[in-house]
Amino acid sequence: MTTRSISHLIIGFGKAGKTLAADLAKHGESVILVEQSAAMYGGTCINIGCIPSKLLLVEGEKSARLTDKSAAFQAAMQRREQLTTALRAANYNKLATIPGVEVLTGTARFLSPNVVEVSTEDGACQIEAERIYINTGARPATLALEGADDKRIYDSTGLLQLDSLPARLVIVGGGYISLEFACMYAAFGTEVTILEQGDTFLAREDRDVAEAMLAMLADRGVKVVLQADTKRFVPGEEAVTVVTSQGEYAAEAVLVAIGRRPNVEALHLEAAGVQLTPRGFIQTDEYLRAAPNIWAMGDVVGSPQFTYVSLDDYRIVRDQILGEGKRTTEDRLLLPTSVFTTPALAQVGMTETMAAASGRPYEVKRLQTVAIPKAKVLGETHGLLKAIVDTETGLILGATLFCPEAHELINLLKLAMDHQIPAEALRTQIFTHPTIAEALNDLFAPN
Repeated sequence: MTTRSISHLIIGFGKAGKTLAADLAKHGESVILVEQSAAMYGGTCINIGCIPSKLLLVEGEKSARLTDKSAAFQAAMQRREQLTTALRAANYNKLATIPGVEVLTGTARFLSPNVVEVSTEDGACQIEAERIYINTGARPATLALEGADDKRIYDSTGLLQLDSLPARLVIVGGGYISLEFACMYAAFGTEVTILEQGDTFLAREDRDVAEAMLAMLADRGVKVVLQADTKRFVPGEEAVTVVTSQGEYAAEAVLVAIGRRPNVEALHLEAAGVQLTPRGFIQTDEYLRAAPNIWAMGDVVGSPQFTYVSLDDYRIVRDQILGEGKRTTEDRLLLPTSVFTTPALAQVGMTETMAAASGRPYEVKRLQTVAIPKAKVLGETHGLLKAIVDTETGLILGATLFCPEAHELINLLKLAMDHQIPAEALRTQIFTHPTIAEALNDLFAPN
């Protein structure tokens, strides 16, 4: 077996890994990036995550004007395949053509803290690297239940690649991924049922927000069943029946969306001295170091699993190698989130529940989406906007937006919070009309 030496070895072609590889090479460093599958060039987001799912959500909304939902669904799937194929090729070509970067397609496992065995179609080699970065991501968690191996039971990846539109879809799990797929398939005309094991829908959200989400789902024909503990799957000729503590639910397709688990099993991390958290993710310090010469980035770390968090991981690690070494995960004081339901649900900072527990003086600002002219123009009046304001300083402590374009507007609020712009400034700001952003004038009006 041949042995090679390199300055930097990156395992995984995700957002953090590919961005770091390009940056290091442009600074004259030599880099090898290993990706186990050519189908995953570019990472989860462009192939089986953010991009294809958002495309299908958009196409689903367009299909509301069409009578042939099945044809619309198949056309959407074709467009998804075209887009992901193009993005995958663009990601590979953009990186592989940079002098100093070599992309290997194969698996990687540690032999020691600085030696990794890489196995490709052409054979195996040992790579000795001065610095190693793990960016292997995560995958959907599965259910080890009777009947779970039926071909009509999918994870999120599989449900993005169906050949035909199911008449009925049962979703096991009531989290945010479940909500996006529920809206997606309901828009195409599928009858959707969400099975939530717990007794509270969207337990992390304020109750008025959760109730507004339930109302929106009901309006789209989506049924939500609480305290539904899934027991087993019973495959039939025409459908799969999900047997739960709340009854039986039959469907042509079943989505299991119960969380994600890190891709670490094949890495042989014990040989590198890398430790795992109790949840099985890679343990790092605030600089994302997993060992003296090893860093971990992205979903495999167990941080909130968003592409923009992975990008910030890259910034932190880059600062260790090419910068001043000061940036850390502790700098993430505010992390905005968006759930791409219809309308979107976005949040940053404190919720009302969190503010009540904090002991800080605060007031709650509320505005119903139906009061926004642009929402009426769009024909999407479900939801509400909420903000938490410190009554002593006038600063915004948090915001939850469940309205059209919430995923865009939340970034403006994060910027205001980051730079301590008071709520009064947004109340008196001049915004264009008709827009969702102008609703901030009314949201922050005196109670």
